[in-house]
Amino acid sequence: MNAVDSAPGLVDSMITEAAVGVIQRDNGLVLLGERPVSKPWAGYWEFPGGKVEANETPAQALKRELQEELGIMVTLYYPWLTRSYNYEAKYDAFGALESPAKTVKLHFFIVVAWEGEPLGLENQILSWQNPAKITVGPMLPANAPILTALTLPPIYAITNLSELGEDLFFARLKLALNNGLMMIQVREKQLSTKDLMLFAAHVIEIVEPYEAKVFINTDLNLAQTLNATGVHLNSQQLMQLQIKPEGLLCGASCHNPQELTQAAKLGLDYVMLSPVQATLSHESAESLGWDVFTDLITGYSLPVFALGGLQVNDLHTARLHGAHGIAMQRGVWADK
Repeated sequence: MNAVDSAPGLVDSMITEAAVGVIQRDNGLVLLGERPVSKPWAGYWEFPGGKVEANETPAQALKRELQEELGIMVTLYYPWLTRSYNYEAKYDAFGALESPAKTVKLHFFIVVAWEGEPLGLENQILSWQNPAKITVGPMLPANAPILTALTLPPIYAITNLSELGEDLFFARLKLALNNGLMMIQVREKQLSTKDLMLFAAHVIEIVEPYEAKVFINTDLNLAQTLNATGVHLNSQQLMQLQIKPEGLLCGASCHNPQELTQAAKLGLDYVMLSPVQATLSHESAESLGWDVFTDLITGYSLPVFALGGLQVNDLHTARLHGAHGIAMQRGVWADK
């Protein structure tokens, strides 16, 4: 089952719309192709896909393009990011125009199941790559920012020391890491500054052998001091932010269109959108529900983690509704 294909819309003649498939194996490797000499930007690498025709939805174009380009039939995909990019005119060494200036609107999909083995049916060279350690290049400019997003795992855990207690929390943390957890946010508002630093440092020490990502909630200085992966801002900090912090990844909590717009404008690395469902953390907050969640992020350019009353087995549902993944403060720490 996949997200329902929306009806084809009017195509802006000034913008080239394209469907792009991030074909992803279970081990996280993604498929890249080198543009052949017969096409503009020959020698550059990209994710496979192509132009959305006037009578198609992006999802329909995805299936057609991947069958024509790679000979595969897509059987399971998730809607993901939508990004626009302005290409300047490109000239060869003799000053001849190779490709005109144009604006492209790229509809990215994560493809996780397909029939057939991908083949370079357009004489393109193919390569399975680790998004965090790309060994081919150069990447086509519009595709390059996608690689950072692909390094973010689909499960994002938020610490819950206050409910579990220290011994049980660290036991559950090690269990979750052994089960594949790769992204954690340290959020413990009840701790003093000193105790929070000690706790966060211990979390980072434990996860280091697993190469998991650790984000510090709201405290940029602490994140920098501990050399954490990044910082997670609350919505108030987000709306006051003028420029994205340098040297670390940055995410933010969002609850409405204005906050989502601000995060995209700043070029943050991800957002959390909440609450999707009723949650113990914010019992009085009105939940969005999946339909509103989808409406808010359709056409959005950043990876979105769904948050609020979710369990690990909600991941498939979240991704069908356009989420990059899910974030949890309780469900992820279950004893299993």
